[in-house]
Amino acid sequence: MRYVFRPPADVASGLLTLPWDLPLEQWRDERMVEIRHRGTSRHVVRFAVEGGRLYALKEMQEPLARREYRLLRRLSEMGIPAVEPLGIVVDRGSYEGIELDAVLCTCFLEYSTTYRALYSSPHRPRPTDQLLDALVELLVRLHLAGFFWGDCSLSNTLFRLDAGTLQAIFVDAETSELHPALTDGQREYDVELAYERVGGELLDLAGAGLLPDDVEPVELAEEIPNRYHRLWSTLTEDVIVRPGEQRYRISERLRRLNDLGFDADEVELVSADGGYRMRIRTRVAEPGQHRHRLRILTGLDAQENQARRLLNDIAGYRSHLEQLEGKHVPTMVAASRWLRDIYDKVMRLMPPEYANRLPPAEVFHEVLEHRWFLSEKAGRDVGTTAAARSYFNDVLPNAPEHLTSATARDNLGRLQDTGSWLLDVGGPGHEAKL
Repeated sequence: MRYVFRPPADVASGLLTLPWDLPLEQWRDERMVEIRHRGTSRHVVRFAVEGGRLYALKEMQEPLARREYRLLRRLSEMGIPAVEPLGIVVDRGSYEGIELDAVLCTCFLEYSTTYRALYSSPHRPRPTDQLLDALVELLVRLHLAGFFWGDCSLSNTLFRLDAGTLQAIFVDAETSELHPALTDGQREYDVELAYERVGGELLDLAGAGLLPDDVEPVELAEEIPNRYHRLWSTLTEDVIVRPGEQRYRISERLRRLNDLGFDADEVELVSADGGYRMRIRTRVAEPGQHRHRLRILTGLDAQENQARRLLNDIAGYRSHLEQLEGKHVPTMVAASRWLRDIYDKVMRLMPPEYANRLPPAEVFHEVLEHRWFLSEKAGRDVGTTAAARSYFNDVLPNAPEHLTSATARDNLGRLQDTGSWLLDVGGPGHEAKL
């Protein structure tokens, strides 16, 4: 018998004492548990508790187990919501003359639930629209990453409740394929399968009396292609922009993508009648990647959302440079010129007396927000320099002064009577004990 587990090895050590020499369905170990409403599977799936964590075990042929393990790891690396693969067990020997299949081990997602469990609770609203929206968003994320699902269904998805919304998590990669990019035919095939599978599952819920009375299963399933195409179009459609408004329109488009939880991997402007055709290659963001990438490109330190906004502005500036110079501009070169010609120029415009009101990255972010507001009002791109002057004259003076090491050095004094520290953050009436 051979075990292939991801590090750290001590996570899996307790699982090694399970009865691997028996078929999975015959295991009677005290660590085995039953999960209600867990959906259906073409393979034997069992659940085990070890070290306070719950694991899913799926028995399947070794090539399929190795392939699914590899694909789930790849999804994890790409930052797409999916179950975490722990490892596989192969070469388990034979039982009663029949070779035992391999077992794929995955970590059960904490606080996740199945679609049947969502509809089986009498004390919880049945979020049908949110359920389909979450499933469609997951399918779009997979397709953007070049991932063909091959069996999109509610049964192959887990869901997490999040302040009234749902997040869909990919579970079963048995029929999936990873490509550099998907063809329209592959995407449409996946969408058609989703319509068929989900339609059948909704009919099952209706037959069990679990769907709301005003929900018609077939009509609801027919919404899946419509919802998918709307979201896909929003994320991938080409837009014609007029000369002189590139940066404003790029900023507007990237804002829409960010609001949907997606990021731009590349922005391209191609000459077209009356202007330029804007193409944006969309991808899913990984946690913390924006701060890291901004630091590499510019040396600037920022919070994650600040970094995302600054990277968007760099992407727009790069497209502007390429259009202006008629040649390809490497990202590192564009970032260096953006830092010199845009960011540093804005920072030099800031009055010294306001230097400690906000962190520099937040100031630049607010300047971009102000530029977007002024451009929206004027119907054209007003430019970063003009927006910065307006922001420093009209907006920043009204921002409260924040506690920083600089203001602490300048304003901190010792009270003789109490021995406590007092920081004056805004004149009389604005003192605060520390």
